Amino acid sequence: MTSPIARDTIVDALTERLRDDVLSGRYPPGSYLPPERELAAAYEVTRTSLKHAIVRLVQVGLVETKHGVGTRVRDYERFGGPELLPLLVRTVGPSWMGEIFEVRREIGAQVAAKAAVHITTEQRDRLMELADRLRAAADAGSAQLTECEIHRVIASATGNRVYGFLVNALLNAYMEVRDVFRYAFADPAAAADRIAPLVEALCAGDRDRARAAADAYLAETERLMLNPPLADQVIRQI
Repeated sequence: MTSPIARDTIVDALTERLRDDVLSGRYPPGSYLPPERELAAAYEVTRTSLKHAIVRLVQVGLVETKHGVGTRVRDYERFGGPELLPLLVRTVGPSWMGEIFEVRREIGAQVAAKAAVHITTEQRDRLMELADRLRAAADAGSAQLTECEIHRVIASATGNRVYGFLVNALLNAYMEVRDVFRYAFADPAAAADRIAPLVEALCAGDRDRARAAADAYLAETERLMLNPPLADQVIRQI
């Protein structure tokens, strides 16, 4: 049975509930949401609040509405964009992370190669500053956020804003579940050592070395994040 939604931040809460119901498969692609009157009654909200929530789902590409027909769930895996990744990770869980890491590795190598060619002096300085900050990070969370910022700088160094958007989409999805992977940054100095060859290749402007270093770094971090130590696996199951 559908439980009522708290009255505060009603549209936000309703949007999240409907989004979760769509992405979890309660309302599968191609199906229609129940009639507005019925759906509003189920969530104990007004039809006005429901209309506002549905508009938000339309804006992110999860549903489409047709006057006199109803609200239909779109085939978001076919027509959706990378902006849906954070929603999918948050709703369905980390099951998407394997595919996200695969794309991260493939795109990351290309981004690094292009960045090595176009990187500016200012961006070199910023990368070295962030590498030092990563090594000196006070805790795993700070190290993890610093590593993310390094990837944003690398994407920016390509000079291609589309690469920046793609990297942002992957990082935004990762940030939704980053606590699950924090253990990989428990030793900030080790994390700094792992990424150092990539930073050095980028600062040297060596395209081939940057590509190889990115591929090696992203493969290693993927292995660490998707195969946690036994103790962390036990903790995550509790």
